[in-house]
Amino acid sequence: MQVARTNVVQTTRSSLRTFGRVVDLALRSVRGTVSDVTTRRFQWREMLDQAWYLITVTALPAVLMAVPFGVVVSVQVGNLIHQIGADSLIGAAGGLGVIQQGAPIATGLLLGGAGASAIAADLGARTIRDEIAALEVMGIDPVHRLVIPRMVAMLLVAPLLNILVIFVGVVSGYAVAIGAQNVTPGSYWATFGSFAVLTDVWVSLSKAVLFGFIVVIVACQRGLEAGGGPRGVADGVNAAVVLSVAAVIVVNLVITQVVTMFLPIRVA
Repeated sequence: MQVARTNVVQTTRSSLRTFGRVVDLALRSVRGTVSDVTTRRFQWREMLDQAWYLITVTALPAVLMAVPFGVVVSVQVGNLIHQIGADSLIGAAGGLGVIQQGAPIATGLLLGGAGASAIAADLGARTIRDEIAALEVMGIDPVHRLVIPRMVAMLLVAPLLNILVIFVGVVSGYAVAIGAQNVTPGSYWATFGSFAVLTDVWVSLSKAVLFGFIVVIVACQRGLEAGGGPRGVADGVNAAVVLSVAAVIVVNLVITQVVTMFLPIRVA
């Protein structure tokens, strides 16, 4: 019993210290971004390179993930709505499901999988090769040189990826609705336009940006603290993916509850 209590206490303390370092890195990155932009020291080339890399590794998986999201939502919701004789509402239910939940979650999972692993592996490899220590010896802050460009790139790519998932998901759901569920195109888009308002899109984009910020901060923190050779880099990458995905799911639950409380679904 004493051993178990000791392990729980040590694990809790370690988790709180790690959370504190993540918050500190997030605050330093935000403040550093403002100062770098205002003093014209921002690493624009590095940011664009990282943004292009994130697009190349997430664009195709986003399309492949958006199609099942749209189809599953349309089929499951459509079957339920068909039983109560409200087939015309499939467009509203499917569209809102993709916009409010499917798109931001898919964006967060993609960024947490492909994006977090790439960033954590890159910074972890630099750390174990003592490149980070060399930057600090030369008086270069790794946060300004490496973390901030990746953070801005992630914040730029996240809403674009979210828009792509929304478009593909809605189109795939529409195709299933009119092809397999005998819904007329006019009624689908009419109900979609009646229930899906612009606020839903803004909330979805805001979720994607927040998820991207969480993912990049966790990945950078895990990468910069990697140690113990290649095994340490692998552990850092694994931790970055697991923690970022778990954080995205928890934060999405909280945001959904808050949005439902203050912005309930209404007819436009």
